Amino acid sequence: MNEEIKLIWQKFFNWVSGNGPRPENEVIPPEPPPDLPFTQKPKDKYTRFHEATLKERYNQWLEIHGLHIFSLIYSGLSVLTCIVIVCLLLATVAELPPFGDEKNPANNEVIRRYVEHGGHETGAQNIVAGLILDYRAFDTFGESAVLFTAAVSVLMILGVSRRNNIEESSPDLNESGQNFLERAPPVNFHEIRQDDSILRAVASLSIPAILLMGCVVVINGHLTPGGGFSGGAILSTALILCANAFGFERVHKFFNERTFIISSSTALMIYALSKGYSFFTGANHFHSIIPKGTIGNILSGGLILPLNICVGLIVAGTLYGFYALFSRGDI
Repeated sequence: MNEEIKLIWQKFFNWVSGNGPRPENEVIPPEPPPDLPFTQKPKDKYTRFHEATLKERYNQWLEIHGLHIFSLIYSGLSVLTCIVIVCLLLATVAELPPFGDEKNPANNEVIRRYVEHGGHETGAQNIVAGLILDYRAFDTFGESAVLFTAAVSVLMILGVSRRNNIEESSPDLNESGQNFLERAPPVNFHEIRQDDSILRAVASLSIPAILLMGCVVVINGHLTPGGGFSGGAILSTALILCANAFGFERVHKFFNERTFIISSSTALMIYALSKGYSFFTGANHFHSIIPKGTIGNILSGGLILPLNICVGLIVAGTLYGFYALFSRGDI
């Protein structure tokens, strides 16, 4: 029985695959002969010369006009792409609702809650500061963490690259077993330039005023326009001006890589713990021990003032760190 089943299955398989028995009257066409190289008719001398001449002329034309034509096509496609994008943007802008219309989707109950109850709920006179450091404080924490992570990543990459360059440029060690280039301080190109007495005099007068202005903007962020981001940018300007006028070594005495990492890490930790406590008590309807103070006073806004200081430290250190890293190679 098993042999019969196998035979039937084999016949069915051969029939499906086309290998079954052929009828007696079927005519099988002969297979075409293989296309061998020696069976092809050789080209005459005139045809070979003509093809070589055409190929040479094409290569010459391509060398002379090809780059110019490619540039024209590339420029034309670029202009066409820009025109299409601009038209799409203009069409999108034309469909936007009119600015200031009370029926706009942006004018909803969320905006009204921020404007009407923001001062009472956050204790901040500046509604923007109450929004980004109270209602949406975790967004601001993420932005600060991104800045800190970017600075540390660049610091690590440039540090590894600098060590590799030192090892490749001088693999020999001195008598003490230490590469002499590793002990040498990095080159400060700002100090190589001729002493600029005018720059130093202006910097001596400007740096204290810039630092004072940056501190005022950070501390009064919950009362007036400003805060940690703008105040930190002003503070970093003072550090950059000091580095340009007096050299990086002067700034390095009080603000270096270790200082940046410690201050930024501490600021991020304080920010996370503070807002974690604030959101935990608010979500569970617990009483918070942090008073909001009187609106308009310097000690008001609850946690907004210390959070502005944390953000200002992170922004100032990150901006100066980027400038020092790409100018000098280390902070």
